[in-house]
Order: sequence, then C-alpha cells, then structure tokens
Amino acid sequence: MERRETPFIVPIFIPQQGCRHQCVFCNQSAITGRPANWPSIEKLRDGAKKYLGYNKHHKPSVIAFYGGNFLGLAKEKINHLLHLADEFILNGDIQSIRFSTRPDTISESGLQQLENFSVREIELGVQSMDDKVLNICRRGHFASDTENAVTLLKKHRYKVGLQLMIGLPGQSAKSAFETAEQIAALSPDFVRIYPTIVLNQSPLAQWYHKGKYQPLLLKEAVFQTKKIYLFFKKFGIPVIRMGLQSSQDLDNKEIVIAGPYHPAFGHLVFSQIFMDTICAFYQNNPPVNKKVEIIANPKCISRIRGINNENIRDLKKKFNIDQIKIISDSALPGQGLFIDHHWIDINQHCLKL
Repeated sequence: MERRETPFIVPIFIPQQGCRHQCVFCNQSAITGRPANWPSIEKLRDGAKKYLGYNKHHKPSVIAFYGGNFLGLAKEKINHLLHLADEFILNGDIQSIRFSTRPDTISESGLQQLENFSVREIELGVQSMDDKVLNICRRGHFASDTENAVTLLKKHRYKVGLQLMIGLPGQSAKSAFETAEQIAALSPDFVRIYPTIVLNQSPLAQWYHKGKYQPLLLKEAVFQTKKIYLFFKKFGIPVIRMGLQSSQDLDNKEIVIAGPYHPAFGHLVFSQIFMDTICAFYQNNPPVNKKVEIIANPKCISRIRGINNENIRDLKKKFNIDQIKIISDSALPGQGLFIDHHWIDINQHCLKL
C-alpha cells in the first residue's frame, strides 16, 4: 500500500479564532492543547521557528494555520498571519501556505486578499453533506455552501482539501457514506476523515451525559472509515489523515470523555485492510498446512500484525493455523505482500473490497 510523500508541516494553531458558530462537537482548545485566545505574532513566530528546527531532512515546508476559521478572522488579523508566513517564505524556510476555513467563508472578496501571498492549499471543514446533520450540529452552513466554495477555489486554481466526520449527531452510516460520495464528486485534491469524539466542555458532552448522544464504538468507527477510505481510493483521492493527531491532551481521559479516539486510529484502519486482504486470500486458497509464511516490506509488518498482534491471533483462530511466520524484506515494494509464495497487490485488492 503506497505511502504518500508529504511536505514538512509547520503548524500554527489559532484555536476557535474566527469561529462565529459553536459546533456541538467542537473544543479546539482541547484538540490543540492551546487556549482559545489570540496569540501574539511574536509567540507564533517563535513557535514556527521551533518547528522548522525539527525538519532534519530539509523537506519542502508548508506553514499551516489550523484550529480556527481562517477567513472568518478580521481582515487585519488575516494580513498579520499572512505577513508572518511571508517572512519565512522570503527567507527560503517555507515554500507555501495552507489554512483551514469554513465553506461559507469562501468568496471572491475573501480570495482577493490572498492574491499577493503564497497560499497554495485551502482546506474546508465540510464535516457532512447532509443538511439535516449540519443543522443538528449547529454548523451554520449548508451542503450547497461546500459545493459553491469548491467551485470557486478550483476557479482560482487552489488545491482543495475537504474534511469530513463520521459518527456525528443525527448521522447514520448511510449518511456518512453519502457524504463521501458527494465529496468525491467534487474531486478534491485530498481529504481527511475524523471520527466524532466527545470532548469535555463541548455541547456534545452535555448531550452525552444526558443520554441524548451515543458515540460510535471504536470497531464501528474503524469499519466506516475503512469503507470511506477504500471508496476514495477507487477515485484516486488521497486520504492524508484518518483520526485526530495524537497528543498528550487527547490522551487525557478528562478531555476525551467518550468516543472512538485512538492514538493510532489510521493504523487500525490500515491493519483492518491488510486483515481483509489476507482473509480473502485464504478463503479462496485455504492453508494446506498448519504453518504459513507472509513476506512484506518492513513498513507493512506492523499493519499486517495489527495492534498487539491482534490480526495474527484472529487469523490463527479463523483458519486453524498453528504458526504464522512474518518475514521482512526491504526489497519488496510497499504495496503488496507474499502469502505462501503468492504475490498479492494490496492496491489492486482494495479495488475489489
């Protein structure tokens, strides 16, 4: 399975800045570990310099504004942030700018403000394309706003990223998948998939405590995400993240009250895809003896084994196998594996799942 080469991201967090709506699931301060106030430019500059120091391999770098509604900020604040990024671009430390914003903030006048800066990618917090779900979540925008925003961004030749969520209040698995279908029809350059978790001091936390909201179980969240990931894969749309970025704050049970948070959520999804692939092979080619052999690139080994060797245990039980020998071979490409000397291309197999 291919691993997309990504630029080095220099994140600048502006938690809930520019947000005129309190979405029921949101508490950006908890997600980012930073207070929801306007940070000084000096502090942001120092933070960016610190992150640049981690770029040991000198990969192309992107400065990214996260956690707020970028184009919902006052114009002078937008200018301050863009000029800050420009300092690093003029020094050659950063190559471009990325930010996330709401679909309903995309307008001709708003994009004109970006024209003299190196903004290359804009992410939209879509979350759902079901107006009923958007209304329950108090998003304050409609699916049509997303469609209009993507059209306008493509007209101005920006790379477009779309973020969607599963397990939202009022959202069924069918609604979540239909959102994926509508997003694919918009042909974004990349997407992110986030399972809904219950964060402390969010409206959703109150609903959860009152029994008005029940989050997805981890297993169900992995299943839905896997299905949506494979769907996007068929259309050649990269999924650059599944699950929230692990952090010390999110690992705190006083912050994440409930829901399918896992520090390696994306790994769980990929492990399930490998498990499905191996199971499909053995269903058509039952093991001829009690000892089997799987050979793969070192980067795939942990995905084959699963968290705490869960896949290995399940395979032994399911197919009455005594021993599964996993062999690492760096000469093999990362998109496949040998199962008992049969080559299986994961990418091709995913198209059949």
